[in-house]
Amino acid sequence: MMLDLLSLMGAYGAGTCQDKVSTIYYAVLVAGVLLYVAVLKLADRCWKMPATNLDSGTGGIVASVSDSDLEVEAKEKQAREKKAEERLCKVLMLLAIFAVSITYVAGLNTPGGFWDSTGGSHHLGDAILKDHHIIRLTVFLFCNTMAFVASLFITMLLIIDGKNLHKKKARSRMLYGCIVVALVGLVSAYAAGSCRETDTTVYVVSLAGAVVAYILLHRFCSSASKLFSSCFSPAQQHDENEDNASAREALDKARSLVLLLATLAAAITYAAGLDPPGGLWQDNSNGHMAGDPILLTINIARYRVFYYCNSVAFVASLVAIVLVQKEKLVKHHALEAAMILVLFGLIGAYAAGSCRDVNKSIYAMALAGAVLIYVVIHIVFFTLDDKDKKNNAKEDLLLEKRRKRLLLFAILAATITYQAGLTPPGGFLLQDDKLRRHHAGDPVLLDNYPRRYNAFFYCNSISFMLSIALIILLVNPNLYRPAIRSNALSVCTAVGLLCLMGAYAAGSTQHLKTSIYIIVLAVVVLLVAAGLLLVFLLKRHGNSKKSPPSAAIKQKGEKGERKKHARRKYLMLLGILVASVAYQAGLKPPGGTWQSGDSGYEAGNPVMHDNRRPRYLIFFYSNSISFVASIVVIIMLLPQWLRKEQQGEWEKWSLRVMNWTIRLDLFALLGAYAAGSNRGWKTSMYVVALIIVVLGYFVIHMKISTCLERRRKKRDAEAAM
Repeated sequence: MMLDLLSLMGAYGAGTCQDKVSTIYYAVLVAGVLLYVAVLKLADRCWKMPATNLDSGTGGIVASVSDSDLEVEAKEKQAREKKAEERLCKVLMLLAIFAVSITYVAGLNTPGGFWDSTGGSHHLGDAILKDHHIIRLTVFLFCNTMAFVASLFITMLLIIDGKNLHKKKARSRMLYGCIVVALVGLVSAYAAGSCRETDTTVYVVSLAGAVVAYILLHRFCSSASKLFSSCFSPAQQHDENEDNASAREALDKARSLVLLLATLAAAITYAAGLDPPGGLWQDNSNGHMAGDPILLTINIARYRVFYYCNSVAFVASLVAIVLVQKEKLVKHHALEAAMILVLFGLIGAYAAGSCRDVNKSIYAMALAGAVLIYVVIHIVFFTLDDKDKKNNAKEDLLLEKRRKRLLLFAILAATITYQAGLTPPGGFLLQDDKLRRHHAGDPVLLDNYPRRYNAFFYCNSISFMLSIALIILLVNPNLYRPAIRSNALSVCTAVGLLCLMGAYAAGSTQHLKTSIYIIVLAVVVLLVAAGLLLVFLLKRHGNSKKSPPSAAIKQKGEKGERKKHARRKYLMLLGILVASVAYQAGLKPPGGTWQSGDSGYEAGNPVMHDNRRPRYLIFFYSNSISFVASIVVIIMLLPQWLRKEQQGEWEKWSLRVMNWTIRLDLFALLGAYAAGSNRGWKTSMYVVALIIVVLGYFVIHMKISTCLERRRKKRDAEAAM
């Protein structure tokens, strides 16, 4: 992982620093971080203090009385510190990875785009903003780089010394300070790079204060309401304090939800603000400058709706990330209310930026309401015969696990469909077409293949709105519990996955034959999964006459349940992440697309498809296999309709199948990367050779570690004798 982070540093510096000032600035930051980490690690090794003993200073009382209150209290305190340490490391690592990912991409693709020709004072590949907005570009690069380096610094410290973080309060405070620096850098970079006017920049910065005021107002209203109700029911306060453990668990759950939502919402809105829908002008003419958003010139009202909604969602997410450790705000649901504001901001930005027609915008917004109505109707009709169930701890635990899986899918599906809707496959027209049916900023796919574009738009919009509606429902326990029990949310998730497949088939290619191939591939994989399920059911039916399992077997199954749950989470996370990567790569293929048909090629077609067809076909089919396999893994993780005695055997079968499917998934993704990331076969072989090198490194490291462990055990045995 340290090698990974150092490689990221080198790639970022090579790809962003094009002048002497930025190169020196970045080199100083990186050198300072590496020097500090090295000195810190050396100091920890040289002045390592002996482990503290809980019995020191107690005169042997704790040792002699093992069950004393002092020892119990010490153990409880140690357990609380360990849990707080794990929670802190998770929060810091999540925030750091989020900041690294978006600042890395934004630094390599600076706002405003790059010149595609040499002329005047610029050269081919120079940043367009360098000519007209040099100060704005400099502020963006400096702030983005500061956030990137601060996030990498946090990640390095957590990898090196994350286990002892709770023992070093000063270091944990420093890490919190670095997170604040990274988030402030993100806001500054967004304000500088997402707009070209000073008043709009001031608006973005002032949004932070407005969101904080909104959160504090919500907290005040909530506190006043509780105080008012407690005056009329004094016994309520006593009831609320009866179970502090459950209250703490609910608080941690709410904090995790807010953090996850805010992190991913900030990531997609940051990217959308720097790369707005409609594309960017590539020349200076007709009252606009190169690097300005096309939509701002063609349809200023629509652009403002998109920009303001996107900015509200971005700033509200960052404010929630900063304030998520304030227990009072989480306790009074102020941050959850801010997340609802974020979700509505995303809906507004998507409706305004994903299309140019008012009717389509209304349709996109109405989809979210339609999904909520369907879920209510589904719950009503499928829970008519259900009897009131008493609180069951085991059932609640299973319900919570299902909620986490559904929430993870919904958030990441919303992430990829939001980006794909705002920047559709094929890119945008840079000028009006000859018949003036379409204008600059309209999708190229709409100009060439209206039906294919409509299929992509509607499938992608349905998947996005389904995801947003799922997130809204999964926030409130009173809503998601009956919805999960009645399988309403599983139905919505399955529909969202099928729409995601449809959007990929329509948007990743402009040829009907290739779209049919993708659909057939998905059907074949689903039929294989259905065949495996049929074999399982037949086998289960054949063994149904056997005696029921013994108590020992049941106990063994209960012990393995936690391990199975961990594997399901691992597979779900891998499947969703790979599906998101493959979905974006398929809609935006390497090498870009032709922006016009003047050169004899069809506008919207991948450039690599015409110039290097064999390489493009390897990339496309490998990427498609990876995407479809990931979707199938996610679908196989959703079924919960089997009886409890059948679920264990089904999971045993399905986990094996999904393990091999994920391996196929990752190898296909590797093939797509090797084919699409370069244009020479020699470099592709270099990527393949890297795998062998990394695997060899792991083998050597394991061998050395095993030998050292054996020597240590041998010395310990000799010393004991």
